[in-house]
Amino acid sequence: MNDTVLNDYNEMTESYSFEGVRTGRFMSFLIDYAIVLVLCIPASILIFLLGIPTLGLAWVAFPVMVPAIAVIYVAWTMGGEQQATIGMRMNGLRAYKIGGGPVDRPLAGLHHILFLIIQGFAVFLPLLVSLFSSRKRLLHDIALGTFIARA
Repeated sequence: MNDTVLNDYNEMTESYSFEGVRTGRFMSFLIDYAIVLVLCIPASILIFLLGIPTLGLAWVAFPVMVPAIAVIYVAWTMGGEQQATIGMRMNGLRAYKIGGGPVDRPLAGLHHILFLIIQGFAVFLPLLVSLFSSRKRLLHDIALGTFIARA
């Protein structure tokens, strides 16, 4: 890995405000998952109805429905024009790449997939990393070369 990804201090991030980012990310997470749960209602109805003619075969999609909808939601919103999910926009946050340039949809989707994987194995590890990171970056931010700052 190059030094830019692992180095917490970077000239690129010098001009951004990181005040209240950790709290804003937590609140954004709650807002975004409330939106994801609302999006799961029509999806679960659709999966249920598709399960009737397929004799229950479509019901196999139920366990992966919430993570799949969350990844699509984050990829579409964070990887979109405003570089932030709806919860991030409500808290005044935006996603950036360390090297500059926009966070595209595949990177935003991978960002959330890596978040889900890390949270699955080590629940509080990403949060502990942010306590020692001067830029308040989480473990998946460091791995992907991204950071979240005030918009």
